[in-house]
Amino acid sequence: MKRAFWLVLLPAMVVLALRSGTDFSGAGAVAAPPLSLEGLLDEKLPEATEDDVKMTVDNSACYVCHDNYQREEMVLQHGTNEVGCIDCHGQSFEHRDDEDNITPPDKMYAAEDIDKMCAECHEEHDVAAVKVLARWRQRCPAKTDPEAIVCTDCHGDHRLKFRTVWWDKKTRELIIRKEGQRIKVADDLTGDEPEHPASDDVSPDLEMR
Repeated sequence: MKRAFWLVLLPAMVVLALRSGTDFSGAGAVAAPPLSLEGLLDEKLPEATEDDVKMTVDNSACYVCHDNYQREEMVLQHGTNEVGCIDCHGQSFEHRDDEDNITPPDKMYAAEDIDKMCAECHEEHDVAAVKVLARWRQRCPAKTDPEAIVCTDCHGDHRLKFRTVWWDKKTRELIIRKEGQRIKVADDLTGDEPEHPASDDVSPDLEMR
């Protein structure tokens, strides 16, 4: 019975399809456009990132806590020239092993000592005056006294934005420690006037550099 039903129904369906103009050849189908490589063959690949820089020193012990410096300009520039964290800050084993974070690194630099430290390796500063002025306007125009400008004002970003621990850079004495609180906001020297937060009541010798 079912077989007889389909034998009658199928011819009727074919007749209706032909009358409606259905194209069984596939000629009326819309094909997807062919894949084009136009514009891709000349595509420029991105430049190497900091992660691709070939470091010649091992700073991994420092990055355990100071991961924010792993891709910092000054660290990368020195690290590709066999100068690592310990070359400027000492081995600092006690500092590294102190999970309570109250032991300072072996070497720290107050503002007036930064240039002297840099000069131990960088004996000259052979840069056109116009470039020096451009960098000053970009990085620290709030510092209008040339004697107050130090190397790290123009080079790198080797300062913490916020600090929970302060040491006296000269005596290595622990000055302030407030767990989990942002007690020191770094001065913004890119504006016309330096910012001094209301809570900033500490000698410049204690500032992070």
